[in-house]
Amino acid sequence: MSDDDGIGALAVREDVPLRTAMARFASGVTVLTVAGKRVHGMTANAFSSVSLDPPLVLCCVAHSAVMHDAVVEAGHFAVSIAAAGQQAVASHFADKARPDGLAQFEGIGWAPGPHTGAPLLTGAVAWLECALVESHVAGDHTIFIGAVLQSTCGPDREPLLYFDGGYRRVST
Repeated sequence: MSDDDGIGALAVREDVPLRTAMARFASGVTVLTVAGKRVHGMTANAFSSVSLDPPLVLCCVAHSAVMHDAVVEAGHFAVSIAAAGQQAVASHFADKARPDGLAQFEGIGWAPGPHTGAPLLTGAVAWLECALVESHVAGDHTIFIGAVLQSTCGPDREPLLYFDGGYRRVST
């Protein structure tokens, strides 16, 4: 085993904040949305499948995020899994200076989900609509678990990834 694999170098590396270490974990990019009193969208990469039977997914949302209270109030959320060409859309929904409510969706292609009414973004790789079934406080975030009401896929597209502080594409 060589030091090039990082293991031998472990003893000489300094501790880093968790955010720095987690930036090295490549993840997909999603836009979470809700409908109802507080229509809202938010870019998130803390998203995962939980169970296939029953179909469950999770997303983690900071207590300070507008999305947090919006999910709690709506009792549902939708997920648009971003395609490689949707960096601008992902950046838009990550920008805290964007307008509130429905205005944040102006100029963004979307359609209301048939089960929740939450915006599903056009051009995504896949979409899920979920009913909120559980929530667990964990530090400064809440883990929202959703029962998948419907999952659909778009045309075969490359997904958008996030790694080391920037958007990436799958390279083969």
